[in-house]
Amino acid sequence: MKNTITLALVAICFITTIQLGFSQQQSISPTPAKSLTTKQQQIISVSKDKWQWMADKNVDKLTTLFHNKSKFVHMSGTWKKNEELDIIKTGRIWYKKADVHDVAAEVAGNIAIVWSRITLTAVVRGNDAQNEFTVTEAYKKQGKDWKLLALTFSSVRDTHAIEK
Repeated sequence: MKNTITLALVAICFITTIQLGFSQQQSISPTPAKSLTTKQQQIISVSKDKWQWMADKNVDKLTTLFHNKSKFVHMSGTWKKNEELDIIKTGRIWYKKADVHDVAAEVAGNIAIVWSRITLTAVVRGNDAQNEFTVTEAYKKQGKDWKLLALTFSSVRDTHAIEK
């Protein structure tokens, strides 16, 4: 009888310890990441579409997306909308693929900023290139459409993280 009581007490202690362990584990688990607003999701989608249009050399869609006063900052220079479109159209830079590793967006009224950490696979003046960048994009809402005002490539290490 004594062994049965001892065994029962050990079992109760064991079960209680497991339950306490699970409740402590749940209480110290990280909180879920901040969910994105509808506007943040929308502008991230616009940015994603832009990378595909650049890869496809879809100058018609890009012409509509790029604001008439937009500027582009690359490793080799800074230029405006018409030059960027010509670079894409002629293939002087072919943005073959942008692997987006991390993205964050902020929207304030009719202005949005998107930060993306990417690996860009491109052909630049006939030479294959692959670079890690943080890309900063500024957009302005005009009517129902977002217009890209600025796109800047910043060279970074692949360990760079975007703070959200």
